[in-house]
Amino acid sequence: MSPTKLPTLETERLLLRPFETTDAARIALLAGDREIAATTLRIPHPYKEEDAVKFIEAVGKEILKGKSAVFAIILKETGELIGSIGLHIDKDHENAEMGYWVGKPYWGKGYCTESASKILEYGFNNRNLHKIHAHFMECNPASGRVMEKIGMFCEGTLREHVKKWGEFMNMICYSILIQEFRGQNGNSS
Repeated sequence: MSPTKLPTLETERLLLRPFETTDAARIALLAGDREIAATTLRIPHPYKEEDAVKFIEAVGKEILKGKSAVFAIILKETGELIGSIGLHIDKDHENAEMGYWVGKPYWGKGYCTESASKILEYGFNNRNLHKIHAHFMECNPASGRVMEKIGMFCEGTLREHVKKWGEFMNMICYSILIQEFRGQNGNSS
């Protein structure tokens, strides 16, 4: 698989596919919710359709450089876009940062866990990564539960590491190594 072209990945209930320009309105609708912005580092509020267009264009450029693998999360049953998940790849060190968000109407249904599990598989098996790490703002423990459910381990807390809306926030860091992933998934290769 060329690092400049993303596949469509499939789980039981979801498709993870490259973003299309026609996704901008849906991204703006979901990411425009203040609660999404409150629990993510890079999503501003308000979030407009032109912000979504810029996001799609920026992601496309990073994919072409082999620095990102960012996917739209799509419900198989309805074809609805419900969020985003991806890897920001550091090829030199064979690791990536995983990031995700799911629209509020889809919270608590396991979609983030399902898509994150698939992204780990893709990162280790298709991108030859050694480590995948992620972090979340302490005010968003649900994101930490996703990381735990997919087998990641807590590495610690970065105290008052980021500033969101004028307030310093702690970031909790998680990671998983390829050998841990393979051990958990019964695959030693």
